[in-house]
Amino acid sequence: MKHSTTPQTRRGRGPARRIGRSLAFVLPVVLVLSGTLAVTRVNWSGDSSSPVLTAADASVSKASSRAAALAPHEVLRGRLLTELQEEDPGVALTHLQEAVDDRPALARHCASIARSLGRAAVRVYGPTRAQSYSRPVCDTSYASGVLAAHG
Repeated sequence: MKHSTTPQTRRGRGPARRIGRSLAFVLPVVLVLSGTLAVTRVNWSGDSSSPVLTAADASVSKASSRAAALAPHEVLRGRLLTELQEEDPGVALTHLQEAVDDRPALARHCASIARSLGRAAVRVYGPTRAQSYSRPVCDTSYASGVLAAHG
């Protein structure tokens, strides 16, 4: 049997092994420290005058928690429906177009919001006056909302 004259290299002595060992040591330390810091930030005394939030803060209003749970397009819809009632559909449609221009992710919800505005406008202003505010926002979806609410 003939032996090789080239020395065999040991497996696992590369940079990947060193990085792995470093992570195996550092990661648990980071997790323990972050958990400890999180626990120290909780107000365990029950005194709500502290600026630090308690674990179960009961002072959060129901309205703000519901608003936080809503998707951005639902928040926009609610705001625009309020504007429609307080001002007029033209203002709401202008703000809808501006919101879609500012946040393109809202474009896929634009037609449904515009139809909602059209239906609400018929309830508030009647079909003839509501139709007078029609403009080509979101492919005339506002007008189709007016028509759906009137018909």
